[in-house]
Amino acid sequence: MPSPAPWLYWALLSALFAALTAIFAKVGVKGVDSDLATLIRTVVVLLPLSAFVWLAGKWSNPTALSSKALIFLGLSGLATGASWICYFRALKLGEASKVAPVDKLSLVLIAFFAVVFLGERPAGREWLGIALISVGVIVMATKR
Repeated sequence: MPSPAPWLYWALLSALFAALTAIFAKVGVKGVDSDLATLIRTVVVLLPLSAFVWLAGKWSNPTALSSKALIFLGLSGLATGASWICYFRALKLGEASKVAPVDKLSLVLIAFFAVVFLGERPAGREWLGIALISVGVIVMATKR
């Protein structure tokens, strides 16, 4: 049996931390304005990440990047911020066990956008997985 691709380990860790994010945020947002909670979260991400990049010697002058890279990284940042604001507002108003699965509808949207904008072509088996995720989101979001 072939060993998993290196990206898989990072993706699994990402999923673990995303799950912890939902639980920690749901507890943390209680009694706190969701927008303020998002700001606090952003600062907590910014400071250690800045230190990590600096200490790891990965800092380079951002103005040396191509304008295309800067534009798309900027758009990604704006989308992340909008996502976090909406996510924290949803967690403030709803149950984490419903909010998080609906948030994962992003997986379906990513597949669609990757086909339309990046020219990616998922195989039939992958489309089946995408469809199952869609059904799972509907089931989780509508549970009583």
